[in-house]
Amino acid sequence: MNTINFLKIAALFCILFSCSKESKIKKEIVKIPVTINIERFDQLFAGLTPENLPDLKKEYPFLFSEKYNDSIWVNRSKDTIQLEVNREIEKAFSDISQEKDELHSLFQHIKYYFPEIKEPRIVTITSDVDYRNKVVISKGLLVISLDTYLGKDHHFYEGIQKYLRQNFERKYMVSDVASAYVKNQVGPIRDRTFLGNLISFGKELYLKDLLLPDFKDARKMGYTEEQYAWAEANEEQIWRFFVDRQLLYSTDSSLMPRFLYPGPFSKFYLEEIDKEAPDRIGQFIGWRIVTSYMKNNNVSLRQLILADAETIFNTSRYKPKR
Repeated sequence: MNTINFLKIAALFCILFSCSKESKIKKEIVKIPVTINIERFDQLFAGLTPENLPDLKKEYPFLFSEKYNDSIWVNRSKDTIQLEVNREIEKAFSDISQEKDELHSLFQHIKYYFPEIKEPRIVTITSDVDYRNKVVISKGLLVISLDTYLGKDHHFYEGIQKYLRQNFERKYMVSDVASAYVKNQVGPIRDRTFLGNLISFGKELYLKDLLLPDFKDARKMGYTEEQYAWAEANEEQIWRFFVDRQLLYSTDSSLMPRFLYPGPFSKFYLEEIDKEAPDRIGQFIGWRIVTSYMKNNNVSLRQLILADAETIFNTSRYKPKR
């Protein structure tokens, strides 16, 4: 048998082994018992009266600040704007069975990879379009603001930057929930270098990939399909830019908003690229590096989370797609 044929057979064996392993994991995950109940506090608040307010406050004390007296809550529930919010929420989310199914699958995956995490008490609310806190997890609670998922062109969002509104679609809701959990697992970014930040976001996206295997990659990143296709097509060019300009070990804080944080686009300061480059392109590259690291090293998820950025990068054997 010549070398070429041997390599082909070896590659085929690796693919078949990988598929078999993935199939086994999938079967194990499906068997994990998970109970998902979504409490529609948004609907309960829409039906608030002076008579039922005490019961609501008893059931949901974490949603009623003690510094406000009862009349404030009653008046707010009848406010013209709140009534319009209630109507729009009811139109958009009269049925949330799809989100419930997706959350069920998500928490099966979370319990498989992180068995210490228990499924939370899930509560949906309205939040005056507090898009900085669309999803909040705390002490066994998962709170989701439905009024931040009414669709990017909804009139409630007039005045909010277009690049932020892009993610105000309900299809990103469960993806945002996954993001909240993986951020807790990865923890705060301690490496001040650009590479350290790339790798930290890459860890989050790699974990998200495991938790949402049926979601498209664009959806996991909060990209449109067109934005993700651009990132894939220009991966080598992006990587060359980072390397040629010696950005990887830079501690220049301006690099983070340019390439890692939400914005209208990633700022290469090259006219032909900036017109098309989606924001957070550094996160995409970080995801690629971490994926390569996990493919080429026999390490656990816990080891990945604890590994420093330089170790991951140096042993990843990352090569951008041409």
